[in-house]
Amino acid sequence: MIRDSVKGLRVIRTALSAEAETIAALHLRARSTYYPGGLPDDGVDWTAAWRGAVERPDGQVLCVVEAGAVIGVASFRTPDGAAADTVKLFQFHVDPGHWRARVGTALHTACLEQWRADGRRTAVLDVHVENLRARAFYLRQGWVPDPENPPADGADHLYLRYAVAGE
Repeated sequence: MIRDSVKGLRVIRTALSAEAETIAALHLRARSTYYPGGLPDDGVDWTAAWRGAVERPDGQVLCVVEAGAVIGVASFRTPDGAAADTVKLFQFHVDPGHWRARVGTALHTACLEQWRADGRRTAVLDVHVENLRARAFYLRQGWVPDPENPPADGADHLYLRYAVAGE
C-alpha cells in the first residue's frame, strides 16, 4: 500500500521490519508527551515489539514517510476473540515535531481506507485517559465511547469505537 499525499512530499506505506528501531524511537517520543510524571519503565523491548507487529501475518503497520524519515505510524489487526469484521487500532503515533501538520489525519484516512478494503465494519481502540491530545483527535475523526466497554472508576484507558462500514 502506497499513498502519496498532497504534492507527493509524504508517502504512507506498509512499514518494514528494518524500521522497527526507528518506529520504537518515534513511539517513545510520542508517548513521553502524555505522562506528566515522566514515562514509566514498562520493561517492554519496544523495538522487538514493533518488529513483531510489522512481521505479524494477521496484522498491519502503516507508516508515514516524509523526506526519508518515518514521522507517523499505526498498527492494527483483529483483536483476539473478536469478530473478523472488527479491527483494533493498537498503536497510532505521530512524531511530536510533526503535530498539527495533518500527518495524523492522513494516517487515519489511510487506516480507514485499508479497513474498508478489508471488509471491516467496526474499529476499536483504547487511549490513555491523560492523553488529551489523542482523545480530542479521535473524537474529531468520529470515534465515540465504546458502549460495550464503559470506563471504570480510576481507569487508565478510555475505550472508543468507530463505525467503518457505510461511509
